[in-house]
Amino acid sequence: MLKIKDKKGCRWDFVSLGEVMLRFDPGDDRIHNARSFRVWEGGGEYNVARSLAKVFRLDAAIVTALADNQIGRLVEDLIWQGGVDASEIIWRETDGISLKARNGMYFIERGFGLRSPVGCSDRGNTAISQIKTGDVDWQRIFGESDGGTRWFHTGGIFAGLSDTTSGATLEAMRKAREDGAVVSYDLNYRDSLWSERGGREAANALNRELLPFADVVFGVENYKAAFSGFTEENFRRAASDVFSKFPNLKIAATTLRDVHTASRHSLSAVCFADGEVFKADDYTDVEVLDRVGSGDAFAAGLIYGLLTGRDIQFSLGCGLANSLLTLTAPGDGSTATLSEIVNLVEGKKLNLSR
Repeated sequence: MLKIKDKKGCRWDFVSLGEVMLRFDPGDDRIHNARSFRVWEGGGEYNVARSLAKVFRLDAAIVTALADNQIGRLVEDLIWQGGVDASEIIWRETDGISLKARNGMYFIERGFGLRSPVGCSDRGNTAISQIKTGDVDWQRIFGESDGGTRWFHTGGIFAGLSDTTSGATLEAMRKAREDGAVVSYDLNYRDSLWSERGGREAANALNRELLPFADVVFGVENYKAAFSGFTEENFRRAASDVFSKFPNLKIAATTLRDVHTASRHSLSAVCFADGEVFKADDYTDVEVLDRVGSGDAFAAGLIYGLLTGRDIQFSLGCGLANSLLTLTAPGDGSTATLSEIVNLVEGKKLNLSR
C-alpha cells in the first residue's frame, strides 16, 4: 500500500510545511471582554508535527517562516517546548512596526453549551504568507545525506494563505515525492482565507492541482463527514470517486462528527484504502473542553500508526483516540500520552492512576 522509508538514513520521521501562529485563549471568558489571555502556539500543519513529536516521540520538524522579533522568538520557544525541530525556520527581517513582515495571531473562545466557539484571525502580511517557489532549499531538506524524511505533510490552510504559497506547496510536495517520502495533504478549509478569493470553489480547484502529488489525503471532497449520517456505501462511493480522479492516492481518511453543543460531540473515523472501507469505534456524547486541533490530532495518530508499521485498523483507532483525548484539554496540541491512547484503542477504561 504505502512504501515508507526506513528511518536509517533519514534525519526525520516527519516534516511539515505550514504557518505557526500565536493563539490567544481567554479561557472561560469571551474575547470581547477578557482581561487576560493564555498563549499557545498552533497551526493546522504544525499541530500534526507537534503531536508526533510530543505525544508519539518521533523526530518531527516544521518548515515555516517567522518575522525576527520578540514575538517570532516566542513562537520559536513554544515550538521547542513542543519537541519539534525548529532548525528549518526561515527568519525574515522586519521593522519596528512589522510593516515588512509580521507573525500571525488568532484569538479563539472555546464556546460552551449552546454558545459556539468563536475565532478571530490576525494573519495578514505574515512572513510565511510571503513564501514563494524557490525560497526553501528542499534539495537540502529532502535529498542530502544529513537530511531526508520518511513522511511530508502540508495542507489547504498553508496552500491558501496567499497567491504565492500554492506554488511553494506544489514545489515541496513534488520534491518530497521525488525523494521517496510519503506525502499527505489535508483538505482543511478556512472561510477567512478564501472569502475574497473565490471561496470554497477556488479552494477546491487548488486542492485538485495539488492532490496528484499526494499519497494520503485527509478529508474527502463533496462528502459530508457527519457521524449520524454515515453509511459505508456513501463513503465508499465518495472515496472511490476521488481515487478515480487521483489514482496516485493510497489512503483517504476523515473524522466523522456530530456537534450537539459546543460541549458535546459524537465522533468516529473512517478511511478508504486498498479498495476497502475501515471504520473506527463510535463515541457518542463526548464531553468537549476545547475542540481546536482535534482534527490535526487525528491525522497525527493515523500517521504514527503507519510509520510504526501497524495496520490500518489500529492506525485509524490511534488517530481517533488522540483526537478524542485532545478534546479534553486546552490548546491546539494534544497532551495525551501514548499509553492513554493505546488503552483507549484497546477499549480499556481510563481510571484514576496514582
